[in-house]
Amino acid sequence: MDIGQTRFAPYAEAMVPVRHHLHENPELAFEEVETAKLVAKLLGEWGYDVTTGIGGTGVVGTLRAGTGNKAIGLRADMDALPILEATGLPYASKVAGKMHACGHDGHTAMLLGAAKYLAETRDFSGVVHLIFQPAEEGKAGAKAMIDDGLFERFPCEMVFGIHNGPGTPVGQLRYAAGSFAAANDRLDVVIEGKGGHAAQPDTTFDPIVAGSTIVSALQSVVSRNVNPLDSAVVTVAMFRAGETFNVIPQRAEMKLSLRTHLPRVRAHVNERVRQLIADIAGAYGCVASVVAAPNPYPPLINDAEATDVGRRAAVAALGAENVVNLDRPMMGSEDFSFMLEVNKGAYFFMGNGTEGANGVAVHNPRYDFNDDALLPGIAFWATLVEQELQA
Repeated sequence: MDIGQTRFAPYAEAMVPVRHHLHENPELAFEEVETAKLVAKLLGEWGYDVTTGIGGTGVVGTLRAGTGNKAIGLRADMDALPILEATGLPYASKVAGKMHACGHDGHTAMLLGAAKYLAETRDFSGVVHLIFQPAEEGKAGAKAMIDDGLFERFPCEMVFGIHNGPGTPVGQLRYAAGSFAAANDRLDVVIEGKGGHAAQPDTTFDPIVAGSTIVSALQSVVSRNVNPLDSAVVTVAMFRAGETFNVIPQRAEMKLSLRTHLPRVRAHVNERVRQLIADIAGAYGCVASVVAAPNPYPPLINDAEATDVGRRAAVAALGAENVVNLDRPMMGSEDFSFMLEVNKGAYFFMGNGTEGANGVAVHNPRYDFNDDALLPGIAFWATLVEQELQA
């Protein structure tokens, strides 16, 4: 199906400058003040009931049509990342050290395009809540909105989310019932030793040596403690120690990311990581503390019924040849999982393209959301509403 010839094309074209504006003006987690203002302004102009300040900077736009009472939710995230952009694009970030390196500018523009279409056509019967969420990037903005009464104030029979997928053709949607994304446990590790002069290591308990051994030992957690048919990832994402060349420092710090799908694997990996850190630090005369960062992301589990609702909408909007069952869950994490813990729903991938900045992995300074992905995204969202809330 050539969706470029459908009724959704004008809405995609209208959202390109909106997407570029958002890209030029990125805001980090819980700082999405101007982004939220723009979203609220547009939704208000299009006739939505707009509620702001949910979970900090979150926005919900509600539209009712026909006589139906069934309600569904569509969610887009709004926050950027603390990355220095290197795309060289004419609409590159104007804010040094901040960029939309995960495509949340595109997610927001995509949902706004669907919002405009739905407001103008109103070819459905029921209630649609458009959820514009802050702070997906590690700050659990979804949980903040839930804790602020999101689903009590805006009840949804089902809630849906999508994420762009670099390396996947534009216009292709990928789905999977059940496990879709991994849990993410983040650990802050501090190794306290005994500092001293670099020329007298025998008088110290060197936290760098202890930490280096820990980094190496952690590589065995998955290979020697997790069933090969299960999945887990242990990553040391930061290791910091010392300030100058002639001092053995007093402490070393590390940040770890643990990714798992199954509860038993999650518990076992956490236990083994903590035990290894404590034992190795002690063997080098050091003491280690391990503190879990707040709001660890749970695994994202798609409801089977909601997944099929999305699949059928994608087939209608994009063509069956462009709807692909994901053969395995991803090891990345996504805080939409908090919403799926308390509400039936499903999450999908939408292709971002395979070439240039559109094929570059997210969280990369050369990544860019593909404007061509706006059209299939808008078509999917609008078709989902019209099918699930049939007039």
